[in-house]
Amino acid sequence: MEAKKFIYYQEEDMFVGWFEEYPDYRTQGETIEELKENLMDIYHDLNSGHISCVHRVGELLVA
Repeated sequence: MEAKKFIYYQEEDMFVGWFEEYPDYRTQGETIEELKENLMDIYHDLNSGHISCVHRVGELLVA
């Protein structure tokens, strides 16, 4: 199992979040637990090939 970082905030009665490596793909939940479940679903969708043109965050070392 691999740990993935996610960013989230609470807006009124909803939690909104996204994975650090997929900032363009957000989801929400009424509880933090529901948000985590929805994040798992979107993570599987993003990595299954069902969503085309997935934007990713990369890292480049420059000299």
